[in-house]
Order: sequence, then C-alpha cells, then structure tokens
Amino acid sequence: MSETYTGVQKAAILLIALGPEKSSAIFKHLKEDEIEELTLEIANTRSVSPQTKEDILNEFYQVCLAQQYIAEGGIGYAKELLEKSLGDEKAQDVISKLTASLQVRPFEFVRKTDPSQLLNFIQDEHPQTIAMILSYLSPAQASMVLGALPPEKQADVAKRIALMDRASPDVIKEVEKVLERKLASLVNQDYTIVGGVDAIVAILNSVDRATEKHIMESLEIEEPELADEIRKKMFVFEDILLLDDRAIQRVLRDVENSDLALALKNATEEVQNVIFKNLSKRLAAMIKEDMEFMGPVRMKDVEEAQQKIVSVIRKLEDSAEIVISRGGGDDIVV
Repeated sequence: MSETYTGVQKAAILLIALGPEKSSAIFKHLKEDEIEELTLEIANTRSVSPQTKEDILNEFYQVCLAQQYIAEGGIGYAKELLEKSLGDEKAQDVISKLTASLQVRPFEFVRKTDPSQLLNFIQDEHPQTIAMILSYLSPAQASMVLGALPPEKQADVAKRIALMDRASPDVIKEVEKVLERKLASLVNQDYTIVGGVDAIVAILNSVDRATEKHIMESLEIEEPELADEIRKKMFVFEDILLLDDRAIQRVLRDVENSDLALALKNATEEVQNVIFKNLSKRLAAMIKEDMEFMGPVRMKDVEEAQQKIVSVIRKLEDSAEIVISRGGGDDIVV
C-alpha cells in the first residue's frame, strides 16, 4: 500500500470490502462506541483502489492466521510458521501488530467503572494521581468526574492533565497498586504518552459550561499562557456546525463581511454551505464574489479571520445569546 492508513481506516475498508451482509454480522460483536466510530469512518471513506482492498484483506488474513498459531503454540510457534510462509521481515511485522493489539490499556478497569463510583474512589487522591487516571478515560467519562470534583481541585487537576506529557510504566503500575487493582503487565516498556493540552481540551469540551468557566478562570490566573493555548483549541472554526441556524445567523450579524470571506477561503464545503444557507441570497453572492476575486491568501490570515469568528461565538455563548450543542449530553444553556 502506498498510502498509510490508521487502524480504524483499515477496519472500515475491510468492512466495505467484505460487503453489507458480512459487515453487519461483525457489528453484532462490537461495542456501541466501536460501531459508531467505524460507521463514521465508512461514511467518510471515498474511493479505494482494488489493490488497497486486497492488501488490507491480506493483512487481516495474516493477523487471523497468526492468532490461530499463537493459540495453538504461543508467539514463538506462530513466528516460526509465519516466517516459513511470509519470510522473516513480514512475519515480524504481523507478530508486532498482533502483540501490540493484545496489550491491555492502563487503567482499563477504571474505564469500566461508573463515573459516580469512580469519583468516590479517587476524589481524595492526590491531584496528580487523579489527572493521570482521567487522562486514560474517554472525554465523556473524564468530564463527569472532573465536573463533580470539589471546585478548588478542578483547576488543579485540569492544569496537571494539560501539562502532563509522559508517564513511565513503573509510575502507572504504582498508581494502580495505590488503587488496589490488578492490571495486565505493560508489554511495551517505552514511555507512554498521556494527557497534554488536547486531552484536557477534549474533557473541557464535554463538561458543563459552568465547570468549564470555573476551571478556565482559575487557569487564567495561575497559568495564563496555558489557559490561552487551551482556549484556542476548545472551539475551532469548523465547530460552527454545532450551532443551529438561528445561532449562526446571530453570529453572522457580528462578523465583518471581509473576515467572513477570508475565513471561508479554506473552509470545508460543509461549513461553507451552512454559512451561505444562513445568509440572504444577495449577501451570500457578495461573499462568494469576494472569495473568488480575493486570489491566493496566506494561511495565517485565514486562520486569524476564523479565530475572530470563533471569538464572536465564545462571546455570544458567554452572554447566553447562543447555545453550543456539546456532545455527550443535552444542549447546555448558559
């Protein structure tokens, strides 16, 4: 394969290649979130070459074969048989992919715990311990726990998640011991990436507005640069699709036509269509004309124009004039 695909993309292409009947049978054995992720990926998959489909089907077959060999005689036995049929390099590649997929994600037991029960279990732990645990949860789970922590602890934990970079397996194991749970040994002894700004952004995008506001205000006092970095990532221009038509119309009233034309220059077709739908025909035609005659523009200028519109959206949300529909729960009016 000349292109590089993620695991989810390969799974989507595999299901497409297998056809609806076999794919639906496979779906019955998957979790809801896995089905949703694959369904979205399948919907976003456009044309795939016959060669790519064949390559992915072959890879799937090889991994299935390796699993069978491992079940019969262990990894060493599987590697020996695969080397005979595929060669040393290809056999090692298949075995590496398979053993990586068999690793247990740290704090897997926590991911299966009800957030309210988890809160009772960890709320008295050190903020760094809580931050590490939340980094391994889904944003929806982590937001529920973070939002229920005492206000004085929320910002501290959020800051620690954002500033967290890597944690060694030894530290992770020690935290698991403190939590008196047993997890499978970490196969890979390389440092594991956890937390970071993107992690806390995903969590804050899922918490209720009041909790988010409290945490951000605290961070702005303690870590203003970090707070600014987080805020810039919390609502990107493409998230305008989360707004209903009435909210978009309200936003556009406060946006300069020149900024709008520049912001749409690099926007997706879906975003452009939503914006134009909420403008009068005359104004939409003017904006399109401005975009056409604008010529090449710097990406920096486009991003600045988009950020201006994002700032308008955040300001209107703060003043409760619009509502942003956040994933994982009901719309939140602020």
